Amino acid sequence: MRLDVPVLAGDLVRLEPLDTRHVAGLAEAAEEERSSYGFTLVPRAAEMAGYVAAQLGRAGLTPFGQVRVADGRPVGCTGLWDPRGRPDRPGLRAIEIGFTWLAASAQGTGINAEAKLLLMTYAFETLGVARVDLKTDARNARCRRALERLGIPFEGVLRSWSVSWAPGEEGRLRDSAMFAATAEDWPGVKAALRARLTATRPPRP
Repeated sequence: MRLDVPVLAGDLVRLEPLDTRHVAGLAEAAEEERSSYGFTLVPRAAEMAGYVAAQLGRAGLTPFGQVRVADGRPVGCTGLWDPRGRPDRPGLRAIEIGFTWLAASAQGTGINAEAKLLLMTYAFETLGVARVDLKTDARNARCRRALERLGIPFEGVLRSWSVSWAPGEEGRLRDSAMFAATAEDWPGVKAALRARLTATRPPRP
C-alpha cells in the first residue's frame, strides 16, 4: 500500500516523494565518506538507479528523497513503511519510519531530527496512527544512540527479526533493536525533537 503523502518541508530538509530525478544527486551523496554504513542499505553510485527503482516498487513503502534546503541537493532517503490497518474500523493503527540513510555531510546537522519530526507529525497528526516504529540492527550502536538522543523510547531487541544489510551477511537475519513512540508519547517526543533541532542550529547573527 503506497500512501499519497505530499512534500513535507522543514527549515533544514525537504522530504520529496522519491523519483528518478533524485538519482544523480543521491549517487553523489552515497559516495561521500561511507564508514557509517556498515549496517545500512546504501547503494554505490552505479547502483543508484536500480535502488530507486526497487524502492519505488517495494510493497508497503512510501519512499522520500531527503533534499537539503540550504543547497537543494538530495542527501539521502527515508520512508514510511509497513502501514498496519485497524481491525475494527478504517484507518491505520501503526506505521514504521525506515530505509533511512544520509550522506556524511548531512549527518549531525539536524536534518535527521527534522526529518523524523516531519514524518512523525504527519503520521500522528494527519494519518492518526497510534504508534510509529523505528528499528535498526541491534549491533548498530551509532544509530541506536541517535534514536535515543531524539527521545524515541527503546522497547527491546527482537531476535532474528529482520534481513541483515551488513556486508557478507546476504540472506541472513539480524537481531533488531526496536524503538517506538505511541500517540501518548507523541507530545513529549515532539518537544524533544524540537529541542534537539534548536540545539543543533547555529545561533542567529
